[in-house]
Amino acid sequence: MTNDLLLKIEREMPHFSKGQKRIGKFITEHYDKAAFMTASRLGDTVGVSESTVVRFATEVGFEGYPQLQRNLQEIIRNRLTTVQRMEIIDGQIGNADVLSKVMNLDAEKIRRTLEDMPRDIFGQVVESITDADEIYILGIRSSNMLASFLTFYFNHIFARVRNVSNNSGSEVFEQMVRIKKGDVLIAISFPRYSQRTLKAAKFAKSQGATVIAITDCASAPLAEVADLMLFARSDMASFVDSLVAPLSLINALIVAVGLRKKDEISKTYATLEKIWDEYNVYEKTDGTGEKE
Repeated sequence: MTNDLLLKIEREMPHFSKGQKRIGKFITEHYDKAAFMTASRLGDTVGVSESTVVRFATEVGFEGYPQLQRNLQEIIRNRLTTVQRMEIIDGQIGNADVLSKVMNLDAEKIRRTLEDMPRDIFGQVVESITDADEIYILGIRSSNMLASFLTFYFNHIFARVRNVSNNSGSEVFEQMVRIKKGDVLIAISFPRYSQRTLKAAKFAKSQGATVIAITDCASAPLAEVADLMLFARSDMASFVDSLVAPLSLINALIVAVGLRKKDEISKTYATLEKIWDEYNVYEKTDGTGEKE
């Protein structure tokens, strides 16, 4: 869609006003930078007013500038190198209060994830997981910690859960060799997208398993094979991947599945509490921070 936008801007360039031409030229030549500029900053950069930038956005078919900005972000989501990410985050934050800026950006991602989440799809995902014969969970590189977190709690809920480790491409398929119809693969992938995750999802699909994708948008590679998809915002172009919203979504998924299996979970945790107590797994305090 973004490629179409850039082509549209180039096509319409002769019909733009002088100020709009400046905006269009900057966007087509520097869309990686424009995608993370406010309307005010983009205007200052090319020498036009903020209102001109907003009018430009509507001129090319958007309700406002934020929609145009998000559209530009789609094209760079999986193309930026780490060096380019560093340059952009420096431009975004600069000398500002990093703590406030980053945490507010993350809070915004959670809010937008919640607003955009179709409750019926979320319910279907919960049902598919609950009814699965065996659950396979795969996340590679930075997504691996999300997969590990999900696996940790699902192991308390279900008897047959596999966290597919990802040391090599061949090992991924060896661990999934018995995946079949009735099983579920939960594939987790965020920019920069892993090719191995996509290949594993295609393999699971070919074996008849249900593929559930947890990713960032409908244009993500997993969308072409997934039976069900949950989207979480992850669009801070920093050298550090922002996985706050995906983790919050996974947290909600664990709770929702747990409520469907609450009788079994109660028994499991009763047993675990005895084990934890017997083997001194957790430090005991009296509630004031003092050890008992």
